[in-house]
Amino acid sequence: MRRTARLVVPVLLAVLVGVLVAAPTYAAPDRTLPPVATDFDYQLGGNRPVPEHVGIVVRDREAAPAGGLYNVCYVNGFQTQANERRFWHRHWDLVLKQDGAPVVDEGWGEWLLDIRTDAKRRALARIMGRWITGCADDGFAGVEFDNLDSFSRSHGLIDRPDTKEYAAALVRRAHRAGLAAAQKNMAQWDGSRAGFDFAIAEECAHWNECGEYVDHYGRHVLAVEYRRRDFREACHSWADRIAVVRRDVALSEDGVRRWC
Repeated sequence: MRRTARLVVPVLLAVLVGVLVAAPTYAAPDRTLPPVATDFDYQLGGNRPVPEHVGIVVRDREAAPAGGLYNVCYVNGFQTQANERRFWHRHWDLVLKQDGAPVVDEGWGEWLLDIRTDAKRRALARIMGRWITGCADDGFAGVEFDNLDSFSRSHGLIDRPDTKEYAAALVRRAHRAGLAAAQKNMAQWDGSRAGFDFAIAEECAHWNECGEYVDHYGRHVLAVEYRRRDFREACHSWADRIAVVRRDVALSEDGVRRWC
């Protein structure tokens, strides 16, 4: 019996090792960055036909991606959408409050999300993670998280370190789903250190920030301008390196749309 036991143990160990070696290991899907030397369109206010010279389109996470193009999925990661208030009432502890009332981005009527603690950042990242996975399942290749500079409208309640930690968590979720992640605004921060792959820059010519994005991401910058003068400046100074589009502020379905 002892001799049998001495034989059985090595055999069992060998079998276990073989199973472990043969078992597949988890690996995040490969992600693809947006193409360069093509135009892009910013369609958050509604889908519309895409001209042939446009190779990249940004659409809301609830919209269908455009066929045959590089599609970026818009996720409001730092604030609420106006049509989602019922959802966020079910997650009321994750909405930022001051004196018991939600802190509002007055420009858009959106509530800011509370990212001040590890626990709340994890809870929010789980919610966003489900939306990100939905983007990937629908056929999007990238995702943008609106908006890194939300802390600047938080009445001092949220700081930059909280913002950066939460942003890094969202990037990890995006990469896990196989999506490239776009830094949205806050040009003075090199978001590539947190894993962001490219940038979507609102009004970088207006704020004289395009160069900072290019320093961080090279040609993988998508710039949207809303004023005619700023659009002309972006075209003159940056269109040979990055994609530039002019849109109306509301990004309406039939609104202004121009390329350099």
